[in-house]
Amino acid sequence: MPMSKSFQERLFPALPKIIEYFGTPFHIFDEQGIIDTGEVLKRNFKDVIGFREYYAVKALPNPTILKIMRKLGFGLDCSSASELTLGRLNGFHGEDIMFSSNDTSTELFNIAMADGGCILNLDDISMIDKVPEFPKLICFRYNPGERRTGNQIIGIPVEAKYGLRHDQIVDGYRMAIKRGAKRFGLHTMIVSNERNYLYMVETVRMLIEVMEMVSQALGIKFEFFNISGGVGIPYRPEDRPFDMPALAKEAKKLIDGFQHKYGYSPKLFTECGRYMTGPHGALVMTAINRMSKYREYVGVNAATMSANPRPAMYETAYHHITVLDPAGNPRRGNEETVDVVGPLCENNDKFAKQRLLPKVEIGDIIVQHDTGAHSPAMGGNYNGWTRPQELLLHTDGSVELIRRAETMDDLFATFNFKPKVLKKP
Repeated sequence: MPMSKSFQERLFPALPKIIEYFGTPFHIFDEQGIIDTGEVLKRNFKDVIGFREYYAVKALPNPTILKIMRKLGFGLDCSSASELTLGRLNGFHGEDIMFSSNDTSTELFNIAMADGGCILNLDDISMIDKVPEFPKLICFRYNPGERRTGNQIIGIPVEAKYGLRHDQIVDGYRMAIKRGAKRFGLHTMIVSNERNYLYMVETVRMLIEVMEMVSQALGIKFEFFNISGGVGIPYRPEDRPFDMPALAKEAKKLIDGFQHKYGYSPKLFTECGRYMTGPHGALVMTAINRMSKYREYVGVNAATMSANPRPAMYETAYHHITVLDPAGNPRRGNEETVDVVGPLCENNDKFAKQRLLPKVEIGDIIVQHDTGAHSPAMGGNYNGWTRPQELLLHTDGSVELIRRAETMDDLFATFNFKPKVLKKP
């Protein structure tokens, strides 16, 4: 179900005081929930030797969250200079970082390989000769081509901009060896928000087959293979959760089969972002308007584009909503169908469309569930709306500001620059 019962029980009664102190809107994340999910993940894969989670920074790029991941013993999945810098500033170095970028510049390669380097995961065969200082450990992202994926977020692999084609993968490793590579990994990501564990089992099987093919062609051993993220969460009340224990069990069987055949076991890595933090975040807003047009509308004091763009970007993106009165009590009964909207001059600025909710009164607390991944991270500044503050509900019940709200000064900072003009050539 959306947002754990434990998180709700700890958060909802405290919201009136939190709102009084911090104001709305804000994202709030659950430290205990994140820790518990990480510990359960490790227990699920305890029999898979060398298993490690590399948290996808793009899901929730906040230093406080990354410190929690470091305490759990996880690494980071980074894909930009900013994510690399954020990780290194918070104690992640060298092989703690899996760097997977797309359409990569020479400048970005230099940043990736500086300051202790990283596990470099190349996304295209043309990039091999563009890496200035080629590392001893190299990984390639694999695109299998014709293969079913879960939804619109990544789409069909043959249409995706990611990864080496099947007919390129052996040549990719051969070219890397010529550039000095001695250690090898394999990576793929072909699903997103997938809740059927069987598709991830097939990803494990697929990568094992690719490792076998490359090993037979080139005589190399693989240190690890990375099935990446893409593990989904139950956004809707009727959704079933991803069966992580079943994935771990089936993955171990496949890895054991590889070991029996080749005499060694490559390590298994994952890059779960949504799974790790998605259910452990909520966007808290205040109802400020009731509007009656050809539909009934509830207006809130946040905008989708700055606070949570997912419902506006993806037609299928659903986030559950709970309505609380100003005292923090859930509204019940007296239901009506409404659109929950923000203030943007954009008609898709809707947190929910035709949602059946208890009748909302002005001043009510609107809690949007499961915003712990790809919600604040995807926020922007369309119409000049600023991104909201981020809070952390600590295990001891205290609440800490972990990212302040943006201000207009932040938005206008890029207009403060030294004049620079190229006169007519």
